[in-house]
Amino acid sequence: MMELKGKKVLVVGLGKSGLAAALFLRRRGAHVTVSDIRSAEALAKDIPALLEEGIMVEAGGHGLLTFRRQDLIVVSPGVPLDTPELAQVKSFGLPVIGELELAARFLKGKTVAITGSNGKTTTTALLGDILQEAGRHTLVGGNIGVPVVALIDESSDETWSVLEVSSFQLESTQQFHPNIAVILNITPDHLDRHGTFENYALAKERIFAAQDDHDFVVLNADNARAAAAAVRSTAAVYWFSLEHPVQQGAWVQEGHVVYRAAREAATESVMPLSEITLKGEHNVENVLAAVCAARLAQAPVDAIRRAVASFKAVEHRLEYVTTINGVEFYNDSKATNVDATAKAIAAFSSGIHLILGGKDKNSDYTQLSQLLRARVRAVYTIGSAAAKIESHLRGVVTIQSCETLDRAVSAAADAARPGEVVLLAPACSSFDQFENYEHRGRVFKELVNEWRGWKVWQNA
Repeated sequence: MMELKGKKVLVVGLGKSGLAAALFLRRRGAHVTVSDIRSAEALAKDIPALLEEGIMVEAGGHGLLTFRRQDLIVVSPGVPLDTPELAQVKSFGLPVIGELELAARFLKGKTVAITGSNGKTTTTALLGDILQEAGRHTLVGGNIGVPVVALIDESSDETWSVLEVSSFQLESTQQFHPNIAVILNITPDHLDRHGTFENYALAKERIFAAQDDHDFVVLNADNARAAAAAVRSTAAVYWFSLEHPVQQGAWVQEGHVVYRAAREAATESVMPLSEITLKGEHNVENVLAAVCAARLAQAPVDAIRRAVASFKAVEHRLEYVTTINGVEFYNDSKATNVDATAKAIAAFSSGIHLILGGKDKNSDYTQLSQLLRARVRAVYTIGSAAAKIESHLRGVVTIQSCETLDRAVSAAADAARPGEVVLLAPACSSFDQFENYEHRGRVFKELVNEWRGWKVWQNA
């Protein structure tokens, strides 16, 4: 456990995790400075709490001298590691770590870490429910919303911490050592940050970089890039698959989720597929991954079955909003890449009115073409990526340029007929028009309910 008392520590980036890290460090006796490129006005809601704790704040840009005068630098996930200031201080030998790495050095108990291009939040929340149902002292956090440093004081030697971890968090890890690591899938995402798909995939693989042969890694046998990671892991490899049996892990057999603990072990039935309430085949994959991790954590089968059967969709992940005049509305604002949007579309057979767009992540939207032809009646584009999306999908499907989410909701809702679906699954990040995907999802739900009120008034 690192000594913090009296150390000079700089926290770069004042997001949710940066704020939590700064407060944690200060309360452990460090002399803390926070540096953010945003203006003091933009940070106004957080600055008073920081100053009250004796934390210095540098707003409106990063001063190189600020970076040099430190013993340790802690980087928030949203800050690229190749920024000039960070690159220079690393060349001087100053230690630079992320909030996840900082937390991992203090967190007690055992850890399950879950990453992947899609499905992280649902699987993390589900596994947390399973372990709680099994009677374990369970903490859930990470990229799911609660910073990992905020879990430290609640943790004990008996705790299981279930963490959603992103590529942004993993690329700054050094000693982060989960007992069970899960890679749900690896498909192109965040190429604007990582540069290439392989760089992105290697960042994901850092989830098991510090593991040893006493640990476990759970991989998707049906996803080529995730499966390819197995040869670089020193941990015991377990698998999950929708398509075929696996030597050890979880799969689907004769309408049931089944699990095998080892090659020579008997296959155990966990639950029928009919008891999974989540919509979409991709969510069956998420269940399989959670089942595998839960059994490795020694959770009983009956606790797994109860927790999965009672689990409801996480907000902003293919979340049912309402039905208006026979039209169903679904919020999948968390579909921030092309693969996630494809999975959302595949959850419905036809009649989809799809809202696409936001901030592009160097994505290839032509990959959606086959699904759009088969299942989508019209696409409604929003945000700064709209022109690129329209150029990629021209001639594939009817496209209506809407620019903003309110116009897209109105246009899609007006065009949809009973039995059809209005689906927000943007395939883009939200940062051009919204604070984050949660903000975008909340606005979508508000707009849908406003449209419902307008229709009720119109028909009165």
